[in-house]
Amino acid sequence: MTLRLTVNRQAWLGHVHTQAALLGNNQLLVPVVKGNGYGFGRPLLIEQATQFATEIAVGTVFEAHDIPASHTPIVLTPVGNELPTSLPRNAVLVVGSVQHVNTLVSHGWTGRVIIKLRSSVQRFGVAGGDVASVVSAVHAAGFEQHGWSVHPPLDGTAADHMQEIAQWLSVVPNNLPMYVSHVDADSLNALRVANQQRKIIARSGTFLWLGDKSMLALGADVLDVSRVNGGTAGYRNTPISGSGSLVVVGCGSSHGVVANAGDLSPFHFAKQRLTMLEPPHMHSTILFVQDGATCPTVNDIVDVQQPLTRVFVDTVAWK
Repeated sequence: MTLRLTVNRQAWLGHVHTQAALLGNNQLLVPVVKGNGYGFGRPLLIEQATQFATEIAVGTVFEAHDIPASHTPIVLTPVGNELPTSLPRNAVLVVGSVQHVNTLVSHGWTGRVIIKLRSSVQRFGVAGGDVASVVSAVHAAGFEQHGWSVHPPLDGTAADHMQEIAQWLSVVPNNLPMYVSHVDADSLNALRVANQQRKIIARSGTFLWLGDKSMLALGADVLDVSRVNGGTAGYRNTPISGSGSLVVVGCGSSHGVVANAGDLSPFHFAKQRLTMLEPPHMHSTILFVQDGATCPTVNDIVDVQQPLTRVFVDTVAWK
């Protein structure tokens, strides 16, 4: 059983370090290493990130302990009802409301914070009219404000994102850095040129790690192939229509593999989509290949089309 991410090592490393240099490196770039590590796993990406940045962004306070003591964890999601004892004291937490500040006070936090500014994502963040009250709450709590941040949506053009960021740049003081997301290198450079009195730091995840997918391939091993002629199979006794082969592949819901939009199978072989007999279950998925279609054999590898931001692979294979 293997869900495998195959990576062209030289091409991928070249892409990552080229993009890091374009975004600013070191003091001007914060690589994002959160969740499943964009399919690579967090430890592998952290190893790369430490080579060109001093701060590394993580998703939650529960991921911050992965960052080595030589680097600063920037936490992107506000703290809820628990602050883990494993949280490094040099971490920088995020607040987007007075309530977020009060939560940190209740947990006994005494470190640094970034104030998140509300964008059109409307996920969390302080609105323009409430900035002063959140700043006051941060100072009253004794926290050190480390900077501001704004996170435009995935949707929209680079110009849209720049406009949304520029609006905030005109509102908040310029004595602290502004952390921005979803901005390409050209747009980022334009923002920096237009705002030379302010330090603008790029936070980059998908663009940095997955900006060129031509060097990446996701695949799963074929574990078993058996002939069938009607009947039922699977965890749900799913009816089998016609004669053909049941193909068991070594990945499932435990890997984060699910049907694609429109309930389309994510599995392909010989440039043909393979029909799922039933949805992926835990560590395997049963496919049905009708007679006459090209059928994989045991130890073949089928292509798996899934967003790398969602899957947990068993192994990363370099070539």
